[in-house]
Amino acid sequence: MPLRDALMLTCSSLVPKQASLVLTCAFLALTGAALLLPSPASARQPSADAQDSFEGRITYYAKKFAGRPTASGERFDPAAMTMAHRTLPLGTRVLVTNLANSRSVTVRVNDRGPHIGSRIGDVTPAAARVLGMTGAGIADARLEVLGTPAENRAAR
Repeated sequence: MPLRDALMLTCSSLVPKQASLVLTCAFLALTGAALLLPSPASARQPSADAQDSFEGRITYYAKKFAGRPTASGERFDPAAMTMAHRTLPLGTRVLVTNLANSRSVTVRVNDRGPHIGSRIGDVTPAAARVLGMTGAGIADARLEVLGTPAENRAAR
C-alpha cells in the first residue's frame, strides 16, 4: 500500500469534525506523496563529489592505526601518501595544500572519514610531514581533485 493511501486511511479513521486534524492529515498525505516523487534534475544539489576543490580543516591519522584495514581494503601505512575523505571515490587523487604555509602534497583517497564533523580530511603522518602540520596536528587546507579512478584509468 502506498504511503499516501496509508496516511489517508489513518486520517479517515479519525474524527472528521475536527477541521484542524483533517487539514493536518491532508497535509501529511500530500507531503508523504511528494517525498515519494523523484525530484527534478534542476532541483538537485550537486554532491560533494561533483566539486573540484574543498577548503576546511584536516588532521592526520595517529600511527596507532598502522596495519589496520582501510575502507579500500588496504592496510593503513603511515608512510604512504594517502588520505581519508567522506565522499570522494576511493582511488581519487587529490592535491592537498596547507593554507598557512602553501606546502602541497598529492595523495590518494583510500579510506573514509574523518569522523569529526568539522574536518574535511585525514592524511597520513608522511603527508602531514610534507605539509608541515605535524606540530599542530591540524591545518586549514585546500583539497583539489586531480582525478577520479575512472579518469585515472582513461589517462593511462
